[in-house]
Amino acid sequence: YYWFNKDTLVFASEIKAIIKHPNYQMDVDLDALNEYFTFQNIFSYNTLFKGVNMLPPANTVEVNHDTKFVKHNSWWDYDFSKTDNTMSFEYAKEQTKELFEQAVTRQMVSDVPVGTYLSGGMDSGSITSVANKHIDRLSTFTCGFDMNEATGREANFDERRDAELMANHLKTEQFEQVMNAGDIRWSLPKVVYHLEDLRLGMSYPNYYIARLASKFVKVCLQGTGGDELFGGYPWRYYKVYDALDQEDFFEQYYDFWQRLVPTEEKEALFVDEVLDQIDLDAPRKVFKSVFTFNDKLKYDSPQDHINNSLYFEIKTFLPGLFLLGDKLSMAHGLEERFPFMDNDLVDFAMKIPVEHKLENLEKEIDKIDENINAKKKLYREFDEGKNVLRKAMEEYIPEKILNRKKQGFSAPDESWYRGENAKFIKETLINSETLCTKYISKAYIEKIISEHLNDGVNHRLLIWSFLNFELWCRIFLNNENL
Repeated sequence: YYWFNKDTLVFASEIKAIIKHPNYQMDVDLDALNEYFTFQNIFSYNTLFKGVNMLPPANTVEVNHDTKFVKHNSWWDYDFSKTDNTMSFEYAKEQTKELFEQAVTRQMVSDVPVGTYLSGGMDSGSITSVANKHIDRLSTFTCGFDMNEATGREANFDERRDAELMANHLKTEQFEQVMNAGDIRWSLPKVVYHLEDLRLGMSYPNYYIARLASKFVKVCLQGTGGDELFGGYPWRYYKVYDALDQEDFFEQYYDFWQRLVPTEEKEALFVDEVLDQIDLDAPRKVFKSVFTFNDKLKYDSPQDHINNSLYFEIKTFLPGLFLLGDKLSMAHGLEERFPFMDNDLVDFAMKIPVEHKLENLEKEIDKIDENINAKKKLYREFDEGKNVLRKAMEEYIPEKILNRKKQGFSAPDESWYRGENAKFIKETLINSETLCTKYISKAYIEKIISEHLNDGVNHRLLIWSFLNFELWCRIFLNNENL
């Protein structure tokens, strides 16, 4: 991170160091706030701390003291435009397997104990299987959830059973953390303090699993990156598969990535003082700039559109995951490593044709009736992603896990917010001492909470973001020791 005020340059690996400088005046970056409440992420390199910027990955920054000008210089970027359309599926599978084994083996080099996170999915299971060949008694770590209050889709969020199946299959030393609804109240101030700049969704389970692992190992391997490289989110790609051209692609994909508050609701979200200082359309411009920055992207075919989607997610969503992983693990003195981000594996994965990653996407999309109300749910049932990776991992993973439907690492917060945590939410967000209402409309917050608690509308992502921003205001604007 760096802060340049035309006279002084301050840079540090944590924002907390920068804001201690006597010349820095603490304030909220309203453009970053607008981005965050659009995407639940910040796609530009602004932060919520006014004037503090993040140095982009694979960039240097040049500061000219005479002209007072700051320039980023990119020396590398992801490139999905060099697809090898002559590549056979069999070759793609064998090379993926070989390079994956090489990547995990490289990541095992350490002078301290190494373990792995183990969910019920293919990515962490594959990493664990290869790592297990290098350690006689590999330690594995799983985070589960108390499911007594969980309902609906969330009733299947606990991954312990599948993780135990994998641990028993490999004979690892398995450790588990079971979280309950009350854990958010204790952990959230610590999560916000260590994250500093708010990114992505429910991250407090990451804090707990890192804390557990840190008691036994100093390095932990995890599976982040496999989805972004090999097409692990088929339900996201349906939006752009049939895009007509570049502009149509932008419109459809932007509509999808407004994860929190769409543009038409922003006037209800922000108070007048904020609305007077922001451009409501700025997030759309930032979104488009992710693509227009790269002049190699093409928009001529469904395959181009999906490769552009992969590029977008690996440039925006993935860095947020890395930020979470790095900061919440190092809060406990634990180093996380990401084998899927090995240089050789990344370079090869970007050349694999879309058809090998998403073999049946076109067939599945053709099945869906656009006129039915449940189409969004049906899209989420797609499980045809990462096909070549799935085939490459067959010898490592039991069939039950290999063909398991994709599931993110998330607590059943939709249910918990309506149950035990309803009181915590109201106490934090609806009282006379709530600080975030200087920026966010109190009436809008009350509306969202009421719809979630009383009307069956799932606002868990937005409520999580309100809670995080409120605690951010208390910790960094009000200097409260939480």
